[in-house]
Amino acid sequence: MLLLDVDGVLNPYAAVSCPAGFGEYAFFPAEEPVRLCEGHASWLADLGEAYELIWATGWGVNANRLLAPLLGLAQLPVIQFPPAPFRPEDKVPAIAAYAEGRPAVWIDDMLTAEAYAWADRRAEPTLLIAADPAEGLTRAMVDEALSWAATLDGDPIRPRRRLALHRHLRRLRTR
Repeated sequence: MLLLDVDGVLNPYAAVSCPAGFGEYAFFPAEEPVRLCEGHASWLADLGEAYELIWATGWGVNANRLLAPLLGLAQLPVIQFPPAPFRPEDKVPAIAAYAEGRPAVWIDDMLTAEAYAWADRRAEPTLLIAADPAEGLTRAMVDEALSWAATLDGDPIRPRRRLALHRHLRRLRTR
């Protein structure tokens, strides 16, 4: 499974201005606009062929309602967190319960000491990828997650995983 945050990952909220390739969306009129890159849709599709994508964000069901249609995503499972505002380390218990017994990648801009301790304690393979909230999701992060999936022999993630990983590795070789 791939656990995906929104703010700081898909929405580079800390960027001084809206990054090239991103658009601004006024989903919440009293708040700053949300910056999204429609180009992320193909990256998320690549990840979705290798992993089950899971929203791991304070956006909750709003991620499916507002973001999924813009990013070409089906309705994804949503991990329930405490009511906002909550501290970043408060995500860990809910993620630990949801990911129990399964390999997991977690992409977040606020990975805490508690998150790394949880990953270190797990028996299941776990990869944490830290995003820069001024930059958000990068192709290098996507490639890291896809390459890591290829190391999980015997741990079926998705039925189409091998085909997706084969295509990914072929693209890397042709660069």
